[in-house]
Amino acid sequence: MRLLQIAVPVGKRDGVERVLSDKEVDYFLTDETSGRDYAALVFVPAGPEDVEALVDELRAIGIEREGYVTVGRLETVLSDRFERQQHDGPTAESTVEETEGRIAREELRARAAAVAPITPNYVVFTVVSTIIATAGLLMNSAAVVVGSMVIAPLIGPPIAASVGSILDDDALFRTSVKAQFLGLLVAVASAAAFAGLIRATVMPHADLLLVEQVAERINPGALALVVALGAGVAGAMSLTSTTSVALVGVAIAVALIPPAATVGLGIAYGDPTAAVSAGVLVLINVLSINVASLGTLWVQGYRPEHWFAERAARRAVVRRAALLLAAVLVLSSALVVTTINVAENAEFERTVSEVASETDARVLSTDVSYRTELFLRHPTAVTIRTVGGPTGTAAALRERVRTRTRQDVTVVVIRESGEVSTARPTRPSSSAERGGVSPALATPGPDNRARVSAVA
Repeated sequence: MRLLQIAVPVGKRDGVERVLSDKEVDYFLTDETSGRDYAALVFVPAGPEDVEALVDELRAIGIEREGYVTVGRLETVLSDRFERQQHDGPTAESTVEETEGRIAREELRARAAAVAPITPNYVVFTVVSTIIATAGLLMNSAAVVVGSMVIAPLIGPPIAASVGSILDDDALFRTSVKAQFLGLLVAVASAAAFAGLIRATVMPHADLLLVEQVAERINPGALALVVALGAGVAGAMSLTSTTSVALVGVAIAVALIPPAATVGLGIAYGDPTAAVSAGVLVLINVLSINVASLGTLWVQGYRPEHWFAERAARRAVVRRAALLLAAVLVLSSALVVTTINVAENAEFERTVSEVASETDARVLSTDVSYRTELFLRHPTAVTIRTVGGPTGTAAALRERVRTRTRQDVTVVVIRESGEVSTARPTRPSSSAERGGVSPALATPGPDNRARVSAVA
């Protein structure tokens, strides 16, 4: 619910009452007795979807020039009459159909302006979120990485930039773009500084390419683009509705904070593959979020309040959307390469499993090791654990893998003996209990044995 407070200038009272009567909304009007240039003060409780139409009508009769209209949140209205009006009124249903239940453009601009500026809290929360994400990546802990996203404040600037474009507000657009680049710069710098400290003290020789959480950001697939586009749509929808912006902001943080932290890790550990790959992912995600939110707001029907400003806004939206899409398409070529590589590696692992299953031994597991390069991972070794089977099978398996996959990799076969021994504590005998003799223990059998066949 919203509450409109209208300061009616002298000579506009009849016009205001006519507008409110035509809209069939309930309102309260009191005379203004302060001696200023206002004739009355009007209070109008209304639904969020009704505000934009009311404000447009009031603007048309000149209230904006000589008076003012404030819009505030209204928690509840205790009135049977108001409830009946909201339920049965003909205006409400048509307005909801026209605006699709979205908030007024004035309220949208105010909400966007509140989350766009660069504030000390914005910088501090970005630094803290990135440091936690960097620690989670080094710990290979998905839970810690997810937790870091909850406090990331990065949802505001991308959505506010789209609002500035749609509503022809250049100042809001410029402020939001600056906040986006500063936020990402702060994130990368803080991750690099923290990772540099960790490298100098705790983990001097960490291999980033072997950490699963880091590898996911170094070799992302095309689905990463889907995450960013979905985050942009959800972010715009949350700003134009009553959905919690903070909760939806986690989705945008998913697309930005971990990749930015990975860039910092790559810089700190001198790994150009990690820094460049994750950096490209950051650019793809931030551009995709912007283009998705821009398109969402345009589809929702947001336009500037003046017809002449709508032409300028349309040109700006088309130009900026075209640039964003072109940049996303160019950068996404890296994701296409990575996606093809992921599919090829999955097919390689499937073929290796088939080759291993054709042996006489019982296969326990099949593991593939990879060498990570820029946007690509290449298999280098296959480790197969079996029970039984003849010795010297590694060379045969290597040849079969090479024939079927056309990739020459190292094959290691570890043959387990299959013997199992168990030792259980026994209950002390009565004589042992009386005489204090140590209880007998079962003698363990032979230990499990493992043999490694020739490495080919």
